[in-house]
Amino acid sequence: MKKSQNIIPLERIAGRIYLIRGEKVMLDSDLAELYGVTTGNLNKAVKRNLRRFPDDFIFQLTSEETDQILIFQTGRSRQAIHGGRRHHPHAFTEQGVAMLSSVLHSDRAADVNVAIMRTFVKLRKTLANNRDLARKVEQHDREIATLFETVQQLLTPPDPPKKHHIGYIRPKE
Repeated sequence: MKKSQNIIPLERIAGRIYLIRGEKVMLDSDLAELYGVTTGNLNKAVKRNLRRFPDDFIFQLTSEETDQILIFQTGRSRQAIHGGRRHHPHAFTEQGVAMLSSVLHSDRAADVNVAIMRTFVKLRKTLANNRDLARKVEQHDREIATLFETVQQLLTPPDPPKKHHIGYIRPKE
């Protein structure tokens, strides 16, 4: 079995993964560039195989998402995102990208798909590690706060003892 080589650096792929509608997605134009096909041909292949791409695998961006979210996340101008397109971009979730390998039949498509899947896995691991680190820091902060309170209590001088009289005290007149 031949080991596939990384034909595209993971960082290049990771830079094209966006967070839209709470999902990590890649745009059709970015995928087309990575696969070495036109955006139109990529979308035609998807349309010919619609049963393989349910709504949780692919969705079309709204005008607001295209104009606001993508421009914010990519820093691209509106024209660069649209690129003379008549329709809003399609966004592919990780499952949608995996399904693309079944409709694009080339060695490059297979190699690119492996690289993209590895990138998604690496991002997921990085996010999990960051969550673990955040939990550890939060626990550490709580322990430090408890320690600080204890030290404050130890450093606070006790109230002076009340004088207790033994015996009868004569009332004042």
